[in-house]
Amino acid sequence: MAKDKVILAYSGGLDTTVIIPWLKENYDYDVIAVCIDVGQGDDWELIKGRAVKTGASACYVVDARQEYIEEYIWPALKANCKYEDQYLLGTSTARPLIGKILVEYARQEGAVAICHGATGKGNDQIRFELAIKAFAPDLRVIAAWRDPKWNMDSRDAEIKFLEDRGLEVPMKKDQSYSRDENIWHISHEGLELEKTENEPNYKHMLKNTVCPEEAPEAGEYVKIEFEKGIPVSVNGKKMNGLELMTELNKIGGRNGVGLVDICENRCVGMKSRGVYETPGGAILYAAHEMIEHLCLDRDTYHFKQQVSLRMSELIYDGKWFTTLMDACMAFVDKTQETCTGWVNLKLYKGSIRGAGSYSKYSLYNESIASFTTGDLYDHHDAQGFITLFGLPLKVRAMMEQQVGEGQAVKESKNLKKRPTE
Repeated sequence: MAKDKVILAYSGGLDTTVIIPWLKENYDYDVIAVCIDVGQGDDWELIKGRAVKTGASACYVVDARQEYIEEYIWPALKANCKYEDQYLLGTSTARPLIGKILVEYARQEGAVAICHGATGKGNDQIRFELAIKAFAPDLRVIAAWRDPKWNMDSRDAEIKFLEDRGLEVPMKKDQSYSRDENIWHISHEGLELEKTENEPNYKHMLKNTVCPEEAPEAGEYVKIEFEKGIPVSVNGKKMNGLELMTELNKIGGRNGVGLVDICENRCVGMKSRGVYETPGGAILYAAHEMIEHLCLDRDTYHFKQQVSLRMSELIYDGKWFTTLMDACMAFVDKTQETCTGWVNLKLYKGSIRGAGSYSKYSLYNESIASFTTGDLYDHHDAQGFITLFGLPLKVRAMMEQQVGEGQAVKESKNLKKRPTE
């Protein structure tokens, strides 16, 4: 009689390498490992072999890099989504896609369960499981770190689990940062970062970015072209999403841009500290903000800032496949219809600054903005505008003077006496 199947989200890292033999020892399932390539840069043939050696009956690799960029990164970029002002949502944007692909394989293989290696303290368990619930509420989810049969409480314990069984340990003990990498970013948690008093050991940690102090003295210019809010070329060369991200990661990495050290608020209620490398993403966010500054009117831009904040929370919390997220993305797409043009940036030792921008849809009008009086703007018109714009303030102040109370009375404590000599 054939065994029931479980789909395992498999990265080839420590956690999921341990989970394959753990599942074999604790559940009577055939384990099908699914590797989802979102730009980790891993040796997938090696990882497939490791999965089979540790007990998987099959291992599939899905190249989802272009899909990830076009359907997840670009929507977040167009919305300028940042969680808690700094985090560019590298892990958060990838998890919904991974969860969706796991469901696709569960359906294709007739599996009864999906297993993941996210810990019970982190955000990823929520992101994976919300995606699974959105598409397959009938499937069982096995969260190894929350399972009563799981008796390992640290990465050292996981390493010992593999060593005790004569299985390969896919990492060195002195490199036991908890990492997540894709085409958009790489995150680092653990080791010295667990004490907020410590400065990150960047020289030991960084993989895609040089320390800003070691970046070239000359700096570098980079020109990005957008079509409806989507980047389409770098330095005049048209590229698809994967080519573009690969090129910008190289450019940003060698100039030390996109480093973030943040103590953020997780969904589960605790704070966690992480260091993020997002070199190409940081360039794109800076450029995209500049093109929006040219092309969006005041009311639209200000309202979009509110939508961006809400979208950032939705993405971080794993609520990608929700009606609210669909509605937010539809609004953002409308705002991007005129966000076409180019932006030039200067990168210098970890910093990014504007160096010119252009759009045929630009709402900047030199004849209006110039200090020289022109036909389109008469300085005298401002007098009537200010009178009406400030009318509520004036009416309130007149009332306060009439009743003898408030900040507008002559003896107001809000008014200080200033020296006259």
